[in-house]
Formats: sequence, structure tokens, C-alpha cells
Amino acid sequence: MLRLSFTARDVALTRFAVSPLWEVVASVRALRRPDVHTVHRPWARAVAPRLAGVDWSLLAALVPDRRIPGFVAPPPATPVPDLAVELAGLRATPPDVVRAGLPDDPALAAVRDDPPAGLDRLCAQIQAYFDTALAPYWPRIRTLVEGDVLRRARLLAEGGAQALLNDIDPSVRWADDELSVDHRAASGSLRLRGRGLLLVPSVFVWPRVFTLVAPPWQPTLRYPPRGVATLWERGEDRPRRALAGVIGRSRARILSELDIPLSTTDLAARTGITAGAVSQHLTALRNAGLVAGHRAGRHVRYARTEAAEALLAAEAVSGGR
Repeated sequence: MLRLSFTARDVALTRFAVSPLWEVVASVRALRRPDVHTVHRPWARAVAPRLAGVDWSLLAALVPDRRIPGFVAPPPATPVPDLAVELAGLRATPPDVVRAGLPDDPALAAVRDDPPAGLDRLCAQIQAYFDTALAPYWPRIRTLVEGDVLRRARLLAEGGAQALLNDIDPSVRWADDELSVDHRAASGSLRLRGRGLLLVPSVFVWPRVFTLVAPPWQPTLRYPPRGVATLWERGEDRPRRALAGVIGRSRARILSELDIPLSTTDLAARTGITAGAVSQHLTALRNAGLVAGHRAGRHVRYARTEAAEALLAAEAVSGGR
């Protein structure tokens, strides 16, 4: 059990970020152990043949089954960095930090001898791996993790930091100014001392949570976002028969898909309904108080309201699904 002690300043500096670089690192573990990361088996089966022609040996050596060196995927400094920004930060890692974090693996001897050249090679491999294994799925992944941040922002607004932190994961609990994280990789007590906590929703961290608390980085908690189990679904029809009889099949389908906040484009791709028709249905659902729109950068993502959740729950209880 790891216990993180907060001050009022730590609560004030707690923030969210998305990290493409961390998803690369975590996905390597999912690719190696599909028996553990069962949710990601469809992805692993699809990308393993494609990676046969890609050299990612250095990346593989730096992502062992146990402890991952902190410098490989440092916490992002901005909320939504792209991979190029994170790789620039990785290349700038001081040589002494690289050497101190390297596991004892002969495959990493060249990195130990010449950290700048080793980091250049590592970054090239990460980019090639990302382009092959993650880029085709990145819009879907980004939608899921950014949607999770929006949902948790609403929790913060409605119930404060306590409601937010107690909803992160079953292994994470907040009580008496202390966050307890129950996992096997770390234990003990740590005072955040005004550094705050960085919360990073991560698709490939499932089914566990990961922490990074070693200096010089901001203490970080990586956790699986809500809706990971739906990520690799093919978008097959999930009709809600009783609800469809009241509001129409297309609007019932849209409500059903909004387990996570989605944009008009996302909904069109998942449902097969044209973007124009989705927009019209969303307008009707918004006017009825069943969905609400939230701007995230250049996009507006839609989420179900409490009224919609109650409507779907009532249908499920009645057996109309």
C-alpha cells in the first residue's frame, strides 16, 4: 500500500494530462502479456504481425515486466502533448538520470556508454512503433482518455476533490488528507510537499494503476479510464428496444454509445449514422435534457445527463434491453 499525504496546496496543484508516450510504453506490456491484458487482445492480435518488420528492440529492453525506468515516459508538462513534444523531452534527459534508471541488461550497454546517442535511437524506435501499432487507433484512444478527463472534471465540480479521487479506481481511496493506492509495485508513505499529483488516464495501463513518485518528476498516478472495455468493439448494433419505441432507434443508439463523452464525428463513426443526422439527433436530445455538450479544445463532446442515465437504468430494470 502506497500512501500519499496531501496539503491544501497539493490539492490545488492536482491536474490531469494525456500522454501518447506513456501509452507506447504501457502498450508494450499489453502486447507481451495478452493473458493479463485480456481487454486488449483484439488490438494485440491485429498489431503483432505489423510489428514484425519494425525494430523496437531497445524499447522492449527498457520496458521489463516489473519496474519501468522513470525517464522512459516522464510525466507530461502540458495537458495534451503530442508525441513529438514528449520525445523532445525524452531526448533532453540528462545522461546521469539515464544511467541511474537503466536496468541491468546487456542490450542497454550502448545506451549506458552514450546516453544521447542511445536516446536518439530509442526515440526513433518509439516513433516507428507508434506509427505502426498506435497511430491507426489513436483518435479512438484519445477520445476515450479525454472523455474520461471531462467526466472527472464534472465529478470535481459536483463533489469536490474527495468525489474525484474516490472515483479513480477501486484500488485508490481518499480519506483524511491521504490518498491510498493499493498495488504491488510500491509501498510506504510519501508527503507530496506542495508538488500536487498528476492524474493520467491510460488505456493500456488496464487492469492496474501505476505510480511514479521518484524525483525529479511530479508525483503521477496512471489509471484506466472508464469505458476501456468498449475500446476495441467494432461498433455492432446495440439496440435498446423499449427506449427506441419511445424516442426512435437512432436516438436510442446514440444515447447507448455515450458511455463516454464523444464528438459528432465519433458518434457517426461508431453508429454508421451520417454526421449531419447525428447532429440533428443530438440537438433534439439536448433540447430534451438528455445530453449536454462540453468543449474540449477544438471539439465539442457530448455526454449523457442524469436524466438520460435514469432513463437507461429504468429500461434496464424493466428488461427492455
